[in-house]
Amino acid sequence: MKVPERVTSITALHNLLKLKRPLNPLISVFDFNEVSISSDAILSSVTTDFYVIAIKKDCAGRCKYGQQYYDFEEGIMYFIAPDQVVQFEDILLSEVRGSVLVVHPDFFQGYPIASSIRDYGYFSYSANEALHLSEREEKSITDIVDNIRKETENNMDVFTQDLLVSNIDLLLKYCDRFYNRQFLTRKKVNNDLLTRLENLLDDYFKNDNLRLNGIPSVQFLAGELNITPNYLSDMLRVHTGKTTQQHIQKRLIDKAKELLSTTSMSVSEIAYHLGFEHPQSFHRLFKNRTSISPIRVQTEF
Repeated sequence: MKVPERVTSITALHNLLKLKRPLNPLISVFDFNEVSISSDAILSSVTTDFYVIAIKKDCAGRCKYGQQYYDFEEGIMYFIAPDQVVQFEDILLSEVRGSVLVVHPDFFQGYPIASSIRDYGYFSYSANEALHLSEREEKSITDIVDNIRKETENNMDVFTQDLLVSNIDLLLKYCDRFYNRQFLTRKKVNNDLLTRLENLLDDYFKNDNLRLNGIPSVQFLAGELNITPNYLSDMLRVHTGKTTQQHIQKRLIDKAKELLSTTSMSVSEIAYHLGFEHPQSFHRLFKNRTSISPIRVQTEF
């Protein structure tokens, strides 16, 4: 399998799709009919650093999310989380109608949604069914997306981010309601290796294991998954473009940002909470991965 192309910013996505530069580098809404590239220019395998929520109709082709095919052609909405790989096959872009909301996780820092967004199952690799909407449900969704678009196009003021985050939170809650209605009797597929890895890391991070047992090693994760460390890293590199170590570090940084912006813990306390023996090691990793110090992030909130 080809190593996926990584789209690192919303501005880069706009450039790729030949759209106007986004008014806000961390959030954007655009219509499919604004995209001016041909179907053969669509990246066949891609992973992003931001969330993608799309409402689309009349889209022929196939989409593979993680290691399984997504119910893409018939469904109206699909959802992609950061660092998750999507492969497109035979997409007829010129016929697609609808709109796309893209938002970077950094936009949510300082808000509860920074952590709660990960709890929505439709962003998971195990969710291989797109969301089907009734006409009434579709109108509820499109009205919220239109509100988000209008707010991103207004001049920024002290209320802008609060209003945008509130609308996105409302959008996610509505989608969760509609998914529960649609998949009330659906059995989730839990044997996907990537899903098992993410569930393993979720449990490890939630159950205070970081503080008690330290940062999980590649060997530990591979052992829990009953595969070799080399196989795990090779699989992740193909599907996410990251090694296992890089994947673990990304999760640590995400958790650190959440704690820095939503708690009163000091940087040293956060370092120990995340399993670092020395705060200096945490500070160095955070700055290497984000180009800013954790102290600076904390002072901004």
